Amino acid sequence: MDLRLGPTTRVRILPRPEDSLRVVMEQAPRAEALAARCVERTRPVWSWVVLEWRRLGTVASVALILGLMLHAMFGANGMVAYRQKRAEMQSLKTDVERLQKQNEESAVRIKALKSDPKAIEKEAREQFGYARPGEVVYVAPAPPPKPPTGRAKKEQ
Repeated sequence: MDLRLGPTTRVRILPRPEDSLRVVMEQAPRAEALAARCVERTRPVWSWVVLEWRRLGTVASVALILGLMLHAMFGANGMVAYRQKRAEMQSLKTDVERLQKQNEESAVRIKALKSDPKAIEKEAREQFGYARPGEVVYVAPAPPPKPPTGRAKKEQ
């Protein structure tokens, strides 16, 4: 009774080492002939390369150097991008300094308004036009709007 469920296994007989060596030795003349044909076909190309190797090397070096220079100037992290980022950094630094100065002035003003009665009085006089008895407040009229310069074209 046979209890195997799958297909029957094949028995494989491995070749002897002497057989594979004999096959290689039989194919050797064909391989040598193929190699000789390849050498003869490529001989003109290789002789030209041997004669022109200095020029080819010089051209390849110049092309490599030009490619590296272009990459260094205009690449993702090149000099052009570096200068743009540096200018952006400078403008952001000036903005930060301006805002810090403004914050310090506001903090001083807030502190004065919380504690100094003269600062509170000054603010009330400026914003609301308050005056002490006997004082006269002069209010200048708002300046007239500037006339249009005619630079911008009207859309119709």
